Amino acid sequence: MRPSISIVIPVLNEAGQIAVQLQALQALREQCQLIVVDGGSDDGSTVLAAPLADKLLHGPRGRAKQMNLGAAEADGECLLFLHVDTRLPADAVTVIHQVVAEGYRWGRFDVAFDSPQPVFKLIALMMNWRSRLTGIATGDQALFVTRQAFAEVGGFPDIALMEDIAISAKLKKLGRPCCIGSRVVTSARRWQQYGVLPTILLMWRLRLAYFFGADPNDLALRYYGRS
Repeated sequence: MRPSISIVIPVLNEAGQIAVQLQALQALREQCQLIVVDGGSDDGSTVLAAPLADKLLHGPRGRAKQMNLGAAEADGECLLFLHVDTRLPADAVTVIHQVVAEGYRWGRFDVAFDSPQPVFKLIALMMNWRSRLTGIATGDQALFVTRQAFAEVGGFPDIALMEDIAISAKLKKLGRPCCIGSRVVTSARRWQQYGVLPTILLMWRLRLAYFFGADPNDLALRYYGRS
């Protein structure tokens, strides 16, 4: 039987995270398909992922490219794109079934961070409210979309950064997203590594630059080139 939901997880050198993520998803394999798309890892990520996924795909590096490849190989009627360091709520599959049955064609979850620091509660609150106001979903919020709607918008634009914002803008033309109150829990590791305030300021600058037409490839160099 075709699974109702295909969960697509793009990976690049995530040996420290991938096994824990996939172990947490094993209980869903009776009703969901787990697809890991590797973008050229050299740290053993694929060895760890292989026995825990329904499909392990290899493709060119780039989150948009990897997620599009996973979607092309998916069997589910609905696609759920999940970051390797983001955990789904226990009711994720049930809620997605419900909202799709109600007529929603795409949506996302509220987000929380895995840090007890108050600043991360504030950041999550701002992210969730911004998403509700704008109808834009970020990758950390576990975006889901019906197979048909994904095909209608042509999948993720093949850009190096801001692919989540770009596809949200396209999907909004098909209808508003369902903003699910159940929370995914995502890692605060990158915020902690680079500093909360510098990361906030950088993301604001990058989003503003993207809004005014900056090349996503240049923005990716600024984002991934942090030291």
